[in-house]
Amino acid sequence: MKILLCGLNGHMGIEVEKLCKEGYRGAALVAGVDVKSGEGDVPCYTDFDAVKEEVDVIVDFSHHSAIFPLLAYARKKKIPVVVATTGQNEAELAAITQAAAEIPLFFSANMSYGVALLVELAKKTAAALPEGEIEIVEVHHDRKIDAPSGTALMLANAICEVRPEAFTVMGRSGHAPRTKEEIGIHSLRMGNVVGEHEVIVATQSQTITLKHEAHSRALFAEGALAAADFLVGKQAGLYTMKDMV
Repeated sequence: MKILLCGLNGHMGIEVEKLCKEGYRGAALVAGVDVKSGEGDVPCYTDFDAVKEEVDVIVDFSHHSAIFPLLAYARKKKIPVVVATTGQNEAELAAITQAAAEIPLFFSANMSYGVALLVELAKKTAAALPEGEIEIVEVHHDRKIDAPSGTALMLANAICEVRPEAFTVMGRSGHAPRTKEEIGIHSLRMGNVVGEHEVIVATQSQTITLKHEAHSRALFAEGALAAADFLVGKQAGLYTMKDMV
């Protein structure tokens, strides 16, 4: 499985490259795209149209603003794409959906299998305790730009599937009491925390806490390559972690 890695020189790009060198999931990194070119084990381009290598799948761990040239190249070449970047605006999300009509496209706010399980557990708990009040707390390193995290939003959206009346509140300030329908999302940025997501469901008599903690960025690189392996040979469409697990 020949990989073109978008975001080759970033933190996650380095993790993906390490796994490819180990042959994880049969992946072989053959080229990269990044805002800065550089000398390395594989060619690194600043422009997709400059890529000469033939690849089976594109893995994106860059910045959400790179999605338009990435998708234009993938659609032109008919190459499957794993979008492992978060923070997309409405136009970027729409572009992802449109591209999935022409190519296989895997998109998840979090590439962790464990987070996929957390989402399902959160939904089941919210449905089982309809009177429970729900808060989501996410913690990441101080370099993360988007807040709340895409994973926190994914959790909230999943809970809203079983609680249609629910709505999200980003943080909380002022003097008004919370309502039962609120799902509070709180974002912390500190140090070198890889990623923590906690869903708290509390009634007047009990509290259930569901938590996922990433110990290493390799976790997300493994998920992205597993998604790439899953995507090769698939028909055009938008796939998520739920389809893979």
